[in-house]
Amino acid sequence: MSDEPTERTRYQLLADTFAQAIHQGTYPPGSRLPAIRRCAALHAVSINTVLAAWQVLEDRGLIESRPQSGYFVRSMLPAPQPMPRHQPKVQSPGGDKLALIETVFAAQNHQDYTNIALACPQHSEFFPVAKLARITASLLRRDPHLIGRYALPPGDNRLRQQICRRAMDLGMQLTPQDVTLTHGCMEALQLALRSVTRPGDCVGLETPAFFYFFQLIASLGLKAVEIPTDPQTGLSLDAVEMLMQEGRIQALLAMPTVQNPLGCSMPVSNKRRLAKLLSQYQIPLIEDGLYAELHHAGPTPAVKAFDTHGWVLYCTSFTKTLAPDFRVGWIAAGRFHQQVARLKAVSSLAEPALLTATLGHFLESGGYDHHLRSLRRRYQHQIEEARGLIALHFPRGTRATRPDGGFLLWVELPQQVDSVALFHRLLQENICLTPGPLYSLSSRYDNALRISTCFPFDGRYGQAIQRTGQLACEMAGLPAGID
Repeated sequence: MSDEPTERTRYQLLADTFAQAIHQGTYPPGSRLPAIRRCAALHAVSINTVLAAWQVLEDRGLIESRPQSGYFVRSMLPAPQPMPRHQPKVQSPGGDKLALIETVFAAQNHQDYTNIALACPQHSEFFPVAKLARITASLLRRDPHLIGRYALPPGDNRLRQQICRRAMDLGMQLTPQDVTLTHGCMEALQLALRSVTRPGDCVGLETPAFFYFFQLIASLGLKAVEIPTDPQTGLSLDAVEMLMQEGRIQALLAMPTVQNPLGCSMPVSNKRRLAKLLSQYQIPLIEDGLYAELHHAGPTPAVKAFDTHGWVLYCTSFTKTLAPDFRVGWIAAGRFHQQVARLKAVSSLAEPALLTATLGHFLESGGYDHHLRSLRRRYQHQIEEARGLIALHFPRGTRATRPDGGFLLWVELPQQVDSVALFHRLLQENICLTPGPLYSLSSRYDNALRISTCFPFDGRYGQAIQRTGQLACEMAGLPAGID
């Protein structure tokens, strides 16, 4: 019998070799495996042998394939578990919660702090800065009086046309007349809430939810009802239907695609079911699509794609993907379009002509899709890098989400760790993160935190995550690393 390895044993041996290298840290989480042809040449095997080995590693959960990018090492961090079912309660933010939000905002804006909290890329390498600058300069050369004119509603027609074309990727059929330009996504959300509610109404919210939602709802004299949200599949539709049946909510505010802070997306079947519930009970959904275009696998249908009776008000902006400081957003308000347009007119009237024209020309040039593909790949890679650092430096028992898109990680530490106390200790070392209690009006997330990965991954950022993990280990009385 020959001692020569068969094709089957060759790929198994190759898989075992790379598995050992991964476990030893030679290939850390987030790192890319060698190109298939190069690996085949180095190990003197066929390309099919390498592909079979990679399949074994995928089946073991050690690596993952990323379209047009190659194979990458996955983090071994366990995912958060769904929260136990709870009875949704009507709540309002207390003064201590609002004070903590103000403290976090102040720290996020401090130039001397290493920020692993702010959900806004602040480096020019994340945006097509040079191209936007050229378009702006060209517009001013051709029409120097542009900045001397009011941009009256409904706003730049080219931009609204391009928005409608892009909306088709998310399954929405819109016309420019359906679109109202806004001052970022936050104004769109505010206009939507004002259009569909009255003071005293109850608004259903995901939990955990972006902390600014609580402030916004309270400022309008509304009350929040937190709804259970699965870290993998999003909003509990059974809980939503129960609240609608009982007449306990007058509106719903949610992020069905790439939710903040969990990063999860509802399955398309759930989005379709939600659209039917909205129509059945005539409850409006304010669909926050701020991160939808950063879905790692590319565009996926919005709930509004299945909205046949206009109960969905879709809100988003270009602040996370293209030009944060332009503060240009939009809303497609369905049956509430006229109410939103009237409120916009008395709120901020219109958006700057120069900035909206710049965005319209950029989208028309066709460079946006290429930019988004690059950004999605980068964020997907940086999330894996951050998960790797968390797995290495955070206390045993730590869990973290594996987001469907965007650049945010939701991290759940052992119960012994108070994330607010951790936040204050890190501030003393000029490091800023966002503690979990901000994302709920209850005390469910005292041991959780949100980490943002939309910064250049330099030594300073890595050291901040490492130091966060060290302090968490001290507070938990546990060693670092995965069980």
